[in-house]
Amino acid sequence: MCTSKTSERPAGVAEPDVAESGETANGRPTPSFERTPRDILVGGGLALAGGVLWGVNATVSKILMGSYHADPLWIACVRELLAGVIFLVCSGLFTPDKLMGALKDRGSYPRLLVCAVTCVLMVQVSYLKAIDWTNSGTATVLQTLNLLVVLAFVCIMGRRLPGKRESVGVALAFVGTVLIATGGDLTQLSLPLPGLLWGLTDAVGTSMMTILPIALMAKWGNFTVNGIMFMISGILLLPFVKPWATAPALDWVGVALMAFTVIGGTFGAFWLFLAGTQKCGAMRATMLGTSEPVTATISGVLFAGAVFTPTDLAGFAMIIIMVFLVR
Repeated sequence: MCTSKTSERPAGVAEPDVAESGETANGRPTPSFERTPRDILVGGGLALAGGVLWGVNATVSKILMGSYHADPLWIACVRELLAGVIFLVCSGLFTPDKLMGALKDRGSYPRLLVCAVTCVLMVQVSYLKAIDWTNSGTATVLQTLNLLVVLAFVCIMGRRLPGKRESVGVALAFVGTVLIATGGDLTQLSLPLPGLLWGLTDAVGTSMMTILPIALMAKWGNFTVNGIMFMISGILLLPFVKPWATAPALDWVGVALMAFTVIGGTFGAFWLFLAGTQKCGAMRATMLGTSEPVTATISGVLFAGAVFTPTDLAGFAMIIIMVFLVR
């Protein structure tokens, strides 16, 4: 993903740590983005773990909606509020100055609100709706199309056309999406139209995550910005969802699944992927992030009863290949 979350992807990726190498004429060290083998290994492992958790989280959400009849909006509201609290607690513990600075900076409020609506609320709701209408694997693969929106933005801002590799990636993504939506029969949709539309909406929202909050995160940090955005988004949903009145009947397994989707699948996945990106770099993390749709597909088959045709799998493969071509 140009960052990819992803469903569930982080709202922007922090700039990588800069190593020091060499000296300029005045004796000052010059910056280098070279990383040690240890950084690449550890960072790659963290980013991979984050992607796997996101993929499993998609299947866990499908189980909650299927077996426990949890409404997608209820899951989104509760998950955003609880994950927001965890982010803010971590921000208060590790970066208290940035947290207080963001809260006092009223000039950032409008942008935080816009980012909360587009990068969290829109993404969370559309992703869960796509999962509800289809399955965890299909919804996650459709989310990966966010790279095409980012590519379009980059080309427009750079006043250029896509390169050869990028053009091939776009073509593969288009054909792959058509295969998933039609099952190879262009005269009909094999994928529910609402599921396809929610998936494409999720892709657009996910693309905004890599663009809109970058300046805010550079100023106030990942924990602070994600915490505030998640809290705002959850609060906006409260009057519509009324989670205290619409909560599904959860047994101890359901409670455990809900706890996982908040702690592991949202907060933990965000933290691991961001930490890994800082160590191994955004490009390596993007490649390792393809573990998300793969994991969502496999776990969907094993635990949520998802069934995929050869045409579906061919479409999935084309979209994942696109990730490696669009940079």
